[in-house]
Amino acid sequence: MPAYDAYIFDLDGTVYLGDALLPNAGRAIRTLREHGRRTVFLSNNPTHTAADYSAKLTRLGLPTPVGDVVNSSLVMADFLARLRAAEGINRLFVVGEPPLCGELAAAGFELVDDAASTQAVIASFDRTFAYRKLQVAFDAIRGGARFFATNGDRYCPVPGGGEPDAASVIAAIEACTATRCEAIVGKPSPHMAAAILGLVGVPPARCLITGDRLETDVAMGLQAGMGAALTLTGATSREAAEASGIRPTHVFRDLGDLLEQAL
Repeated sequence: MPAYDAYIFDLDGTVYLGDALLPNAGRAIRTLREHGRRTVFLSNNPTHTAADYSAKLTRLGLPTPVGDVVNSSLVMADFLARLRAAEGINRLFVVGEPPLCGELAAAGFELVDDAASTQAVIASFDRTFAYRKLQVAFDAIRGGARFFATNGDRYCPVPGGGEPDAASVIAAIEACTATRCEAIVGKPSPHMAAAILGLVGVPPARCLITGDRLETDVAMGLQAGMGAALTLTGATSREAAEASGIRPTHVFRDLGDLLEQAL
């Protein structure tokens, strides 16, 4: 395995699960840093801010500045800012939780709660999803509002299982409106790839992204020209990896395998 200049890590299921680092994750990341390698973090989960992730990594023994974390909320804010400049879309109905709403409000968007005012519906991981939210999204989209989503994950891994993620919210809105989501900006989209490559500032071939999902982490890395490693500590088993048509550059039992091969 070649040594890369930048190492990009997914968080849930790759670096930690719940409130504990996964086996060898801390040692691997600290050792890469000691050898001068760039380490940054990437998450599709919009229920926490970059500042939240930075604080959590620091609390778990991996001090990380806020600027070294990219999540789907930040990418969505950037995507919508470009859309606002081009088309004037500014009033959003967000099917999501307070951290995402806070990020979008901080970026200057007007968050509305009625279909008539809505210019775009934003679907996301939302553990407060209720029928009224679906009704407003339904009415807004049928009235001409645009439809975007932060991420398309089916579930988020948590200790002992998982939580239904944004894919379920997207599916509910698509089903009732007969309208496909126009853009999902999180992994594996080119929007997320561009954000992380812009952060590390090195060519894709000099980057390795490591994550626990073939269809997001690995697929995005391969599509962007990065090295892409699957770790078997989260959502994907070895059997599922062998049965998939997506072929990662490397497969690790945990991040200790990365460290053994990287230096």
